[in-house]
Amino acid sequence: MISYSAIYSIIALRVKEFFTEYQYSLLAPITTNILFILVFLTIENYYSLSIDSKSFVQFIAPGLIIMIVAQESYDNPSVTLVNMKQIGSLDDWLIAPISRIEILISLLISSIIIGFIIAICNLIILSFLIDIKIINYVFFCYYLIIVIIFFACLGCFVGILFNTWDTQSTFSNFFVTPLNFLSGTFFSITYMPENFKFILYYNPYYYVVTFFRSCFDDEFIFHVDQNVYILSFIFVSFIITAYVYFKGYSIIK
Repeated sequence: MISYSAIYSIIALRVKEFFTEYQYSLLAPITTNILFILVFLTIENYYSLSIDSKSFVQFIAPGLIIMIVAQESYDNPSVTLVNMKQIGSLDDWLIAPISRIEILISLLISSIIIGFIIAICNLIILSFLIDIKIINYVFFCYYLIIVIIFFACLGCFVGILFNTWDTQSTFSNFFVTPLNFLSGTFFSITYMPENFKFILYYNPYYYVVTFFRSCFDDEFIFHVDQNVYILSFIFVSFIITAYVYFKGYSIIK
């Protein structure tokens, strides 16, 4: 039987912690994106850059939004779990009348809520600096949820299996950050050398960023095969993470 009250309690706790630590959880990513936009606005005005018939800043702005959401979706659950292990409070969750899978679901749902808050706040702030607005709200939410689920699963995976901040930072520096920068956030695939295009062609996150960017255009085309590829990748990542939580391993006491 699903313990809805326990799931709600964990979600409420994590959302409350998010707002309590707003300096780090909300203001920091917003400030980062503002700095990115200001730098690229200066570069664009100086060099008159444009990509795919739009200004350079309008091109990268959606990528910046989804990039910061991805980073926070990984950091939030992984930092929470590692910190709880450090202070010993994770045992309180494990002995409570809630299964490990329900804990995972709670972490994912709270990550989705937090990710949407960060995305909307970033979008509102950036709209004062550049001309950007959502055209397709349905797919905006759809691709945002996909990104949050994948990176939150990664954060839950790292947070539950490892005990140190070094490991958490290592995954962030050597996987999350490169994945963000090699997703077409700051460039179009048409400008890449032919020998390196395979990096994006086989990267499902690249298609997510591309489709998410299309939500801000008048013309949006839904490609079934590429979206099946994306969903398959997300499904596999969720199954692996859920299996780790279900088995527990020796790391979960």
